[in-house]
Amino acid sequence: GYGYAEAPLAIVAKWQALLKSYLSGRQNLRRVFVLIDSRHGVKDVDEEILKLMDRSAVTFQVVLTKVDKISLVEKAAVIEQVKGALAKHVAAYPEIIVTSSEKGEGIETLRAVIATMI
Repeated sequence: GYGYAEAPLAIVAKWQALLKSYLSGRQNLRRVFVLIDSRHGVKDVDEEILKLMDRSAVTFQVVLTKVDKISLVEKAAVIEQVKGALAKHVAAYPEIIVTSSEKGEGIETLRAVIATMI
């Protein structure tokens, strides 16, 4: 998580400014991976991060986590919800990586994607 839920607004604003400062002008940054809990899908706080990626002109790719914690029907629904959210963002890489660290699902795919960038 981003830690926004329990933090005072002034602290959240500082974190956002720090993140924006880090991301801005980093031409060597090939892609940012945004981890989203599949039990919740894209929440408002995630949407703010995705907007920040757009404003910073940083390509990002969503990694859905904890897919072992939801049913196949819920998995399909959350993937569609995330695809819909990504369609609104110019900096979004269209492919979603679906993972479960507990079951190992998608971990090799994630590693392979990262390996292509180093």
